[in-house]
Amino acid sequence: MKYNPVEVIKPKLYKDIFPYEEIPKIKFNNIQLPISIPENIWITDTTFRDGQQSMTNMRTEQMVRLYDFLHELDNESGIIKQTEFFLYTQKDRKAVETCMEKGYKFPEITSWIRANKEDFKLVKSMGIKETGILMSCSDYHIFNKLNKTRQEAMKMYLDIAYAALENGIVPRCHFEDITRADFYGFVVPLAKNLMEMMKESKINVKIRACDTLGLGISHAGTELPRSVPAIIHGLRYYAGVPSESIEWHGHNDYYATVTNATTSWLYGGSSVNSTMFGVGERVGNTPLEAMIIEYAQIKGNTKSMSLEIINEIEDYFEKELNYNIPAKTPYVGREFNVTKAGIHADGLLKDEEIYNSFDTRKILGKPPLVAINSYSGISSIAYWINSYFGLEESEKMQKNDPRLIPLKNKIDEEYERGRTTNISAKEMIAMSNIYVFDNKYNEKII
Repeated sequence: MKYNPVEVIKPKLYKDIFPYEEIPKIKFNNIQLPISIPENIWITDTTFRDGQQSMTNMRTEQMVRLYDFLHELDNESGIIKQTEFFLYTQKDRKAVETCMEKGYKFPEITSWIRANKEDFKLVKSMGIKETGILMSCSDYHIFNKLNKTRQEAMKMYLDIAYAALENGIVPRCHFEDITRADFYGFVVPLAKNLMEMMKESKINVKIRACDTLGLGISHAGTELPRSVPAIIHGLRYYAGVPSESIEWHGHNDYYATVTNATTSWLYGGSSVNSTMFGVGERVGNTPLEAMIIEYAQIKGNTKSMSLEIINEIEDYFEKELNYNIPAKTPYVGREFNVTKAGIHADGLLKDEEIYNSFDTRKILGKPPLVAINSYSGISSIAYWINSYFGLEESEKMQKNDPRLIPLKNKIDEEYERGRTTNISAKEMIAMSNIYVFDNKYNEKII
């Protein structure tokens, strides 16, 4: 080790910030760090590793189908650059073998192992070019879980990274619990040693900054260890880690995972790790679909991505994996762009852009809709029909169309009889077919 950690007799647990008997604290130092967005930023996926731990285990064929979906979603853009798998079960190894046989450039298949050489032999035998290696870096883990000194932990981590490099495999070093770690006392020395190994081997070494408990803070002017700007800035300027070797991995314990991931891009990290629909440990990981939209806002485009594939992935999760996606989940939930306010429906009828911030029909394959209930007026019904049936401009209904009156009366009758739930899409199709289209449509057409 060229750079040694700062040894301590007792673990540094930052009890002034994490008192445990109270909610964690945010400390401010008012230091303003420069925003420095890398020219190239991208997303990686850990649905098959971190995500799968939190839901029903996937069968081999399900993992392979989702891998195909990721490839179709990325559509050779390279925005979804990699995905990682476990290698510890036969079904996981079979999924990796099958996916590797497909020969897709994106997403590249990588793996994850613990910091021991026996696990590394498995990576080598599979022919995988990059593997994540667990490197817990807070004293909570070093002292209280591993029962080691900082020096002993660092040596263990560097040994396995060296073994990877000796075999020509890229080590992706997972700095677990970085938002509770002694940044200058352990994180920076470990990262600097890894960068020396990268320089000597001429093989890339990556660092994944893992916000294991979702404690990261995106605000400017906040102190370490929780400050995302200071962590990313510090890895670059104090440890010499290039942007393309920095990846952020966050959890949503404090409702901050998307903001923190985006902040890591803003302050110089190229890569953000995510899962489909945010599945993952406890309250979940950073949602992949959210980071696609964040990427679009920062870069102004999504290159060649096929975002409508997200709908197919959503259906697959719900039907094949029995995973319930909350209806109001941004971008993917069934009601994410469904309005229930009558005055909003009137605005949508006049100009869709009034209450829809981008063309969700064109970009995501999800037209903006209105919910039909006891508060819905004629405008809501007209807009629902126009949007759901995808009517051309010349065919669109206006709120003064007389065909809407019997339909509105029928809906009002439902609530006069004591109904409390929204009118379903299936019911609206049937009633619209009777009262508006003279039995022209018999099923959903968009």
